Amino acid sequence: MSQHKCGWCLGDALYEQYHDNEWGVPVKEDRVFFEFIILESFQAGLSWITILRKRENFKKAFDAFDYEKIANYDEKKIAQLLQNEGIIRNKLKVKAAVTNAQAFMEIQKKYGSFSDYVWDFVDGKALQNEITNYKEAPTTRPESDALSKDLKKRGFKFMGLTVVYAFMQATGLVNDHELTCFRQTEVKK
Repeated sequence: MSQHKCGWCLGDALYEQYHDNEWGVPVKEDRVFFEFIILESFQAGLSWITILRKRENFKKAFDAFDYEKIANYDEKKIAQLLQNEGIIRNKLKVKAAVTNAQAFMEIQKKYGSFSDYVWDFVDGKALQNEITNYKEAPTTRPESDALSKDLKKRGFKFMGLTVVYAFMQATGLVNDHELTCFRQTEVKK
């Protein structure tokens, strides 16, 4: 007997694996947060499955999401990335990765860690939505709007309202698993 899963992931093995093992699990490590900043910012305007299919390519291209290295990328490295067919070759998004890495490290300096900074937006506890059908899930919340606004104020690019909400879902700052999904209560713990 198979367990009920959120409807958005059904039918694609990669989506289901991501759903079953990562999506909505509360993140505490800065490196993982930065990986999702990269992935979500490149996802803007595209489908998440497109990004998941290119995730390993992004990891290789962006030095395993090492924000300290990415913050120092020069024009030569940016030009090299724009030739990489394995990633999304959008010049603004590639440049945003560098800008976001720099802004990310500024937050670390001020707050001790990006994790401490971002968890403050939800008072240290994952927000719990009661989703019966993923199609009815919100695309923003006041907390994600506040985070998006603050990130932009700090210089982040491609971190608009819905991108930041998706980032919060992915990193477990909000639990949007459907109530009947086997992961809903697992993630809640």
